[in-house]
Amino acid sequence: MEDRDRLLRQWSELLLETFELEGTEIDVDAILALAGQAAHSVVRPAAPLTTFIAGYAAGMAVGIGQADSSTAMRSALETAGSACPPVPDSEDRR
Repeated sequence: MEDRDRLLRQWSELLLETFELEGTEIDVDAILALAGQAAHSVVRPAAPLTTFIAGYAAGMAVGIGQADSSTAMRSALETAGSACPPVPDSEDRR
């Protein structure tokens, strides 16, 4: 698990640097939790789509001065998570 966490942090840092977003704090665990929630409650491909749209919404909120980056990201993750339907007990969605 430590290797996975380390790799995800390194990957995140590389992406942030690539997009000239150094210093931007992201909550990898919260993003992965949202991806898992979307994958299990909608279909697996909903995971990247959901996290992309949440990130885009957060970026737009910061860009127009609606919120600081931390508040915008937290709000976007919570809103997207709330939009996900409950996970069905016995259905296997793929």
